[in-house]
Amino acid sequence: MDRPRFEVADVLRAHGDAFLKARPQPPHVCSALNLIRICRTAALDGHLDRCAKCGFERPSYNSCRNRHCPKCQTAAKQEWLEARRAELIDVPYFHCVFTLPHELNGLILQNREAALGLLFAAVAETLKGFAKNPKWKLEGRPGFIAVLHTWNQELRDHFHLHIIIPAGVLRGTDFIRSPQPRFLFPVPALGNVFAAKYRDGLLKLFEAGRLGFHGQLEPLAKPAAFRQLLNATKKKRSWNVYAKRPFGGPAQVLDYLGRYTHRVAISNHRIKNMAEGKVTFTAKNRKKDKTYPVTLDQHEFIRRFTLHILPPGFMKIRSYGFLANTLKKEALKTIRQSLGQPPPPEPAEDDPQETTAERIKRLTGLDITRCPKCSGKLVPGPIPLDWIKKEIEPRAQAPP
Repeated sequence: MDRPRFEVADVLRAHGDAFLKARPQPPHVCSALNLIRICRTAALDGHLDRCAKCGFERPSYNSCRNRHCPKCQTAAKQEWLEARRAELIDVPYFHCVFTLPHELNGLILQNREAALGLLFAAVAETLKGFAKNPKWKLEGRPGFIAVLHTWNQELRDHFHLHIIIPAGVLRGTDFIRSPQPRFLFPVPALGNVFAAKYRDGLLKLFEAGRLGFHGQLEPLAKPAAFRQLLNATKKKRSWNVYAKRPFGGPAQVLDYLGRYTHRVAISNHRIKNMAEGKVTFTAKNRKKDKTYPVTLDQHEFIRRFTLHILPPGFMKIRSYGFLANTLKKEALKTIRQSLGQPPPPEPAEDDPQETTAERIKRLTGLDITRCPKCSGKLVPGPIPLDWIKKEIEPRAQAPP
């Protein structure tokens, strides 16, 4: 695989220290930025691959495994998808997106854990409430996966939740299929309830003293000003809830999940240039299906990238209803029996003897032991001292 011409790590190595000096960040953000900048460099050690047939040599350095790193998501994504494959049922799946108003962005950025946790909770309560309501002719427990994205194509803060949900609910021992062709419930009604639940949840967090207000947001710490903000969002149409085109079946669901679940704010292939203190990357106008260049000062690029580094331990992918971790094994067994569908194949047991190369080939199909020159076999060994001296550069070192 060809290395991208420019990477997020290149920007961080060139300007990360100056950015952090000018804009001090929380420890978890500093840690993430540092890991990304040294990912797959000699600073993290590794081994030297050597082809016994043609003598080709290539250093392979260890990955940082940070979940915000553009280079470290492939294996994690494939492992997660393999686990989800056994949980799919042979029914249509719907895809819905719940978006928060941009008027709340500043508040959310200063209270990410509370405000984004509330986003998950408000969406889950909304969907579960609609599924129980006899008005919608289902009256059961839905199951769905929620995936948080915090960015738009220009790396600005844009908080939204992607929902993947099977077309039906579990009622007792029966799976009740949805009669709706486009989505389980009317989208405008979902949007109204979701907005009300989120505003109510924010008010409760405020009254409980669980929201912080710093800098320009300090005036919102007064009850009257905070309620005025909430009231202003009632008039906005930016509580955007919409249903995308339904998936045709489980295969399409996996394809979608593979593209979205472990995505980071920007992938390396989108970065096209880095010169004269600026970064140029591509963005896509989805309405017009066209890409266009975005050029930012390198400090502004890093600032926008840090907006999307989540708090430690915060889960960006969550499962609910009959797909919740504590319920899904028995629930899916009941659903398949109700639908007359066979159980999924038993997953292969983990092989403790499996090497990293074998695991990567199993998950991705990529054989990293194959020599790129003669197709012979690369054999790993220790990195000689002369390689270390040659490869370790000051820019690849962790900052003190």
